[in-house]
Amino acid sequence: MDVSRIRALRGPNLWSRHTAIEAVVSCDTSELQITPALESAVRELFPAIGPLHPLGSTGATGLAHVLEAAALALQTAAGCPVTFSRTTATVEAGVFQVVVEYSEEDVGRRAFALAQALLQAALTGGQFDAEAAVAELQELDEDVRLGPSTGSIVDAAVARGIPYRRLTQGSLVQFGWGSRQRRIQAAEVDTTSAVAESIAQDKDLTKRLLRAAGAPVPFGRPVSDPDDAWAAALEVGLPVVVKPQDGNQGKGVTVNIVDRAHLDLAYQAAAEIGEVMVEKYLPGSDFRMLVVGDRLVAAARRDPPQVSGDGVHTVRELVDQVNADPRRGSGHATSLTRIRFDDIAIARLAMQGLKPESVPSKGQRVILRNNANLSTGGSATDVTDDVHPEVAARAVAAAQMVGLHICGVDIVCESVLRPLEAQSGGIVEVNAAPGLRMHLAPSYGKGRPVGEAIIQNLFAHGDNGRIPVIAVTGTNGKTTTTRLIAHLLTADGLRVGMTNTDGVYVEGRQIDSGDCSGPKSARNVLMHPDVDAAVFETARGGVLREGLGFDRCQVAVVTNIGAGDHLGLNYITTVEDLAVLKRVIVQNVAPGGYAVLNAADPQVVAMAAKCDSEIIYFACDADHPVMATHRAQGRRCVYIDGDQIVAAEGARREFLSLHDVPLTRGGLISFQVENVMAAVAAAWGVGLDWQAVRSGLASFVNDADNAPGRFNVMDYRGATVIADYGHNPDAMRALVAAVEAMPTEAGQRRSVVISGAGDRRDEDIREQTVILGGAFDHVVLYQDACQRGRADGEVLSLLREGLVGAPRTTEVSEIRGEFTAIDTALGQLRPGDLCLVLVDQVEEALAHLAARVAQASTTP
Repeated sequence: MDVSRIRALRGPNLWSRHTAIEAVVSCDTSELQITPALESAVRELFPAIGPLHPLGSTGATGLAHVLEAAALALQTAAGCPVTFSRTTATVEAGVFQVVVEYSEEDVGRRAFALAQALLQAALTGGQFDAEAAVAELQELDEDVRLGPSTGSIVDAAVARGIPYRRLTQGSLVQFGWGSRQRRIQAAEVDTTSAVAESIAQDKDLTKRLLRAAGAPVPFGRPVSDPDDAWAAALEVGLPVVVKPQDGNQGKGVTVNIVDRAHLDLAYQAAAEIGEVMVEKYLPGSDFRMLVVGDRLVAAARRDPPQVSGDGVHTVRELVDQVNADPRRGSGHATSLTRIRFDDIAIARLAMQGLKPESVPSKGQRVILRNNANLSTGGSATDVTDDVHPEVAARAVAAAQMVGLHICGVDIVCESVLRPLEAQSGGIVEVNAAPGLRMHLAPSYGKGRPVGEAIIQNLFAHGDNGRIPVIAVTGTNGKTTTTRLIAHLLTADGLRVGMTNTDGVYVEGRQIDSGDCSGPKSARNVLMHPDVDAAVFETARGGVLREGLGFDRCQVAVVTNIGAGDHLGLNYITTVEDLAVLKRVIVQNVAPGGYAVLNAADPQVVAMAAKCDSEIIYFACDADHPVMATHRAQGRRCVYIDGDQIVAAEGARREFLSLHDVPLTRGGLISFQVENVMAAVAAAWGVGLDWQAVRSGLASFVNDADNAPGRFNVMDYRGATVIADYGHNPDAMRALVAAVEAMPTEAGQRRSVVISGAGDRRDEDIREQTVILGGAFDHVVLYQDACQRGRADGEVLSLLREGLVGAPRTTEVSEIRGEFTAIDTALGQLRPGDLCLVLVDQVEEALAHLAARVAQASTTP
């Protein structure tokens, strides 16, 4: 068995909506069906592997299927929420595509590697420690997944349909898209100022501000050394609290200090964190109030880490028993933290006359720390329903005084059932980015939906943070349609982000170049804060390589499938295969959205059965059976009636004159008419104003700036030159039809400049010149800049073969170099002639043509 390629599919993909690992696995004949002995060996090494998938009707199981089952079962055993996997045979004998869902990419990749190791051990009689493998995956998952605080916020967003993207390996997360996005870092939101956070970190400054606002706070001050700390303790009166002036999570905090020795030890612990302060110890319990926006959403009483004696076990053994609770961990991924022994814990034991090796009597309460933070092993009891309204108001006022949108307010008092002033209670700290664990899963009492509260604060009810996203795919016309849709959105006043095979554009400014029709470019646009709407050309390669760059779109446009393109690559060998791949965007249209489908293309029409949204069909012929049925049902259609584009829904009609659409040259260019219909349908699908659609169509000029390489028409010394990026047989047919529709002069001679991409099938390369040979007198062949695996001259030979017996072509030239070929063709033009240049290096070739045209206009 050989694994030749492993990919991470990070968005909806050919196989499912799940993120997944996809691998190409090659098996020899002996591995297409595992023996009972091998299956027994696999199950002995990893009993939790579960059922194995059958291969074909015989029920046989191959190694690729076992690999799939093992990679999924290893993740499941590690506690990962994964359920989907599949193994599919390719057109190559013994070669399979294995797909296994993952929840964390690092974990999915490692599980796949461990699954390979399991099979290798079973094949060779080696060892495989399944328990260690599962433990490794669990540890890795804990390291890379979001912690419970951030995770609860993400879960709340997902429940509301708000998209999210993790921006770092830490807790920085983006919710929503473009101009409607919000960001959080753990439990801190993007609108919280650095000033507010700085104030919260300075415990002394916070107290002074709260005291100025009339909030009850303990007396105290910063100190410079242990002697000063003791002096401050005597000033405010024992007992006292010693803590870092800038600290968090209870680190370095010691409470209820009553003597100098204890204070010196506490000072040392606090000084390791930063500057130290001493304040009056308030008797009572430690309560954490969680304020989100302008309301209290949760409250918990925090108790210090403690154990209860049984008269048998030592303190250390009792602590070990408590730490065995699966809810306790060493980090923040679990709801509770393990109790730890350190100098402070030993000192606290000493105050109770105990040591770690002491055996406390039965029922004796042993305190390991005075402060009750969960991060030091404490526990929490929910008291949200008990909080007195005045206590809640004090907490909210404290958060707003500091300027925190999400705030953990620490209060010490006897009970939250009464106002603080009535019991000498006080606010001891105000915390930015508070931990949410104690509220999500308290040790006692019910958890509170604090993640939902934070999302509600970020996004008002009904707001899902999404901007309109339109995805465009097909065989031909994708880029032009994408550009035209973006132009229509701009005409409606929106700031538009666009990706296509020419680059990435935001508000008309190019911010990236090259082929940017993949998911990475789409994700970058959705991160841009100035984007109100996005239009993505969605090419096959990106979907195969990584899946979509978004979870769903408002409108999906499929221009056509036709005879297809790039067939034979990546196991997409037939038009039907290509259609299944292209329909991924259709399957991921959001509820209430639209799929815009070409009614004249059977492969595109078939996609409607896999779409849960509404369909807008477009076709030139309003009476096409698919269109007629759709219209009869009162559903949306776009078609041509004379010289008008008609958008119809039930009895409603919108008319747009083709004479006002320069892209179609008055309706003469039929493939551009189809592109315009697709764009109009997409604009309709996102609810654009019809006047904006009309003005946008009228102002979209098909030149090298608006639509480079998409039927750009130029005048060269009285001859017509057309530059286009067409590169497959369907494109050649459309271009020939467009050329035939253009006005001609008597004696017009036609020439075409063409190359071929080496990653097409032989028959597809030949067919292009077969088509062109019936419409052009002179064919200039040139070698593409990238032969893509072909031998030197091989593509030119195939193109020449297609011209054998051509009904119109009488002259064939073979040129090395695109620009030389262009100059050769231009040099032979006479007034009234027509030359079609099929460009390869679009920007460079268009610049070259523009320079030649400009030169000709200034030369007599």
